[in-house]
Amino acid sequence: MSQTTAIWLVIALALITANLPFIFQRPLVVLPWAQAGEPKRPSVLRWTESIVFLGLLAGVAWLFYGWISNAFGAAYGGWVVAYIVVCAALMAVPGWRARHYSIEKSFVARMVELLVLFLLTGTLAMAFEAKIGSRFPQTWQFYAINGCLYLVLGYPSFVFRYLLRRRRKKRAASGSSIFDRLPASATPPSKNSV
Repeated sequence: MSQTTAIWLVIALALITANLPFIFQRPLVVLPWAQAGEPKRPSVLRWTESIVFLGLLAGVAWLFYGWISNAFGAAYGGWVVAYIVVCAALMAVPGWRARHYSIEKSFVARMVELLVLFLLTGTLAMAFEAKIGSRFPQTWQFYAINGCLYLVLGYPSFVFRYLLRRRRKKRAASGSSIFDRLPASATPPSKNSV
């Protein structure tokens, strides 16, 4: 895989993953607190599940980082595809567990999911960098700028989730015109009643 291909793959993957938390209503990450609509479970169990899930994701990212950065030939592309598939399968598990419940994800939960997806995408980008050449040491400014760019990539689905959809729901609930919202005694007289 050439450097240009790797860069465009990371950009495409970042665009997709930055929008996922706002597109899907089902959870992508096991969180230590209850979302609205989830069944009641002990907090110790929730924390344990969350730590195990995030540890499993971190382990998968670390394992595939080593495999991708040291792979040769066709195995390189295979490890990249396997990493994406395994991460997608792991992040589908919380949604599969909650398939019978109507869960309302909070904004904080979406931001946590966005952070986890940012780290998984960044791990793949670092593996590409290590494979193509030596990894350069980065300072906090590099990660802050990348985080801001990742947030900008997620902006279209944020607008769809929080700005456009609410406006449509309010308009549909309140009626399509001002006369639909007025009481019956306040409606304007018709032309035939004069």
